[in-house]
Amino acid sequence: MNRTAHDHTTERQDTAAPAYEELLVPVLGGELAVLRWPGTDPGAPVVLALHGITANGLTWARVAHHLAGRVTLVAPDLRGRGRSGRLPGPYGIAAHADDMAAVVGALGLGRVVLTGHSMGAFIAALTAVRHPDLLSGLLLVDGGVAFPAPTHLTPDELLTAVIGPAMRRLSMTFPDRRSYSAFWQQHPAFVRSWSPWVDAYIQRDLVGEEPELRSSCGIEAVRTDGIDQFGEEVSSAVHQLPCPAQLLWAERGLLDEPQGLYDEQRLASVGLDPELVRTRLVPGTNHYSIVVGDDGARAVARHLLAAAGMTETEG
Repeated sequence: MNRTAHDHTTERQDTAAPAYEELLVPVLGGELAVLRWPGTDPGAPVVLALHGITANGLTWARVAHHLAGRVTLVAPDLRGRGRSGRLPGPYGIAAHADDMAAVVGALGLGRVVLTGHSMGAFIAALTAVRHPDLLSGLLLVDGGVAFPAPTHLTPDELLTAVIGPAMRRLSMTFPDRRSYSAFWQQHPAFVRSWSPWVDAYIQRDLVGEEPELRSSCGIEAVRTDGIDQFGEEVSSAVHQLPCPAQLLWAERGLLDEPQGLYDEQRLASVGLDPELVRTRLVPGTNHYSIVVGDDGARAVARHLLAAAGMTETEG
């Protein structure tokens, strides 16, 4: 394990984001970039947080702010994204799950509260099934519960239909960092939640040199992982969890549309065991703002503290 950077901070109004360390952790085929926001108490519980299909570890910065050092938060750039973008395959949800076991072992984290957003929630669920001894709690955030995929779409059409601009940008180039921010600021889901926090997460995705900057996300990794989410092993994981979990779901969708990924009717249709998976709406959030927006991140932090056995306090 190598430490590559530390003490990164971001400003929003008069509030500083908590400092984090950046580590390199050995995994199959190379090293995984991992962000760590240390707890103020050396014995604090650990949360391992997994991002979405075209995101990176800085997705969790706002949640780290509201956790306020009461736990240690560890958030990798998943294989094929961010500063783990050059890691080769194999890709797929099971490969990510095994990477998470490697992270826990390399960093000596012991049992962790596992959480994931979007695709990260599917990884978290499968990690729990494949490596049940790793976790002490599980929180799924707007993901982890699958629905049948349309059979008339090609894999790329299906991914574009689901994640929209996040998929299309993978084949685009940008002349400078400002234009990349402008691209995302026009995204309907970020119009009301844009901030320097979000911009830092967006900028971490860029690689290359001006005037041909591009996303760090590998198209092969995104395609493989996206298709894998609909496979039997992954979609069944939420029904086979070794411990109770909670699913927080956003009121609105990926483009801030009124229909979110989940609603009461959709969740009822998949037959979740209410003793195994409790579900809870986070009002006023969309698929992205449930983690990068202030209200959503506060709600996620509260539930993570509860999962870690800590008193829920205002964050």
